Amino acid sequence: MADGGPVSGYCLAALGHAWHAPYHDAEYGFPVAGDDALFERLVLEINQAGLSWLTILKKRASFQAAYDGFDIDRVAAYGEADRARLLADPGIIRNRLKVEAAIENARRLQGIRASHGSFAGWLDAHHPRPKDAWLKLFKKTFRFTGGEIVGEFLMSTGYLPGAHHPGCPVHDRAVDAGAAWARR
Repeated sequence: MADGGPVSGYCLAALGHAWHAPYHDAEYGFPVAGDDALFERLVLEINQAGLSWLTILKKRASFQAAYDGFDIDRVAAYGEADRARLLADPGIIRNRLKVEAAIENARRLQGIRASHGSFAGWLDAHHPRPKDAWLKLFKKTFRFTGGEIVGEFLMSTGYLPGAHHPGCPVHDRAVDAGAAWARR
């Protein structure tokens, strides 16, 4: 346990890796600014379910293009033609449940922005809480958000501890950047 959370084996696995190292060193466990960036992370975590994170990292640029830069309002307005386009796009994960979850979650985020000002505002309003309470909240609020998805989303965005082990040089940088779990 590191700071109350699980120790990440990702620190060692990412070391020197062409795809994992840049993500680990600059994004994983750091606060995420902006609703579209948080939405991107949620969509990517949902799409990772059952697959490797490497697959998602390699397809990330295609996801960004396919989902209009993860612009919440644009994705929320997607209709049947957009669903068909996404399901035919070999650059992303063509899973109907995951595509429909992305669109519906964008719509739900519009409501969250209306009630809390932003996705980050909603997250901050519910922080801190233990993982099981986050999971219940996410299951009530979003689609396709099981325990691993919620845990990784919250850890990767700095709301739950454990992204980096304390000996990892990135650990302190994530804390200094304002990771929510480290706020006192």
